[in-house]
Amino acid sequence: MANRAVSMVISEDGSVNYSWSGLLNSDAGNPASIVARPNGFAVQAVGTFGAGGSVALQGSNDGVNFFALDDAGGTAIAMTTTKVWRLANLPKYFKPVVTAGDGTTSLAVNLVGHTR
Repeated sequence: MANRAVSMVISEDGSVNYSWSGLLNSDAGNPASIVARPNGFAVQAVGTFGAGGSVALQGSNDGVNFFALDDAGGTAIAMTTTKVWRLANLPKYFKPVVTAGDGTTSLAVNLVGHTR
């Protein structure tokens, strides 16, 4: 298990994009601290999921104790396809965790919020 770095870009259109790449089976992303309070977030995983590949998005308000985040329908997020998920919770910290996959699993996770 490795922790992958997060990158952040704030665009002129008011969006903030956090991304983690090179996520392999059982990897986690380093926590991203939210710098601007967006109106909401959407998240997507892309790449090779492999056999049974799944990514959870976790959140925390203290940066230490993380919990599963829910989509807008109240279901815990388990990304198994490239679908875009809208978040129900907006904690201070976010991180992706690859919870299943195989030797071919290699993913990137993009978390985007709009501040305007």
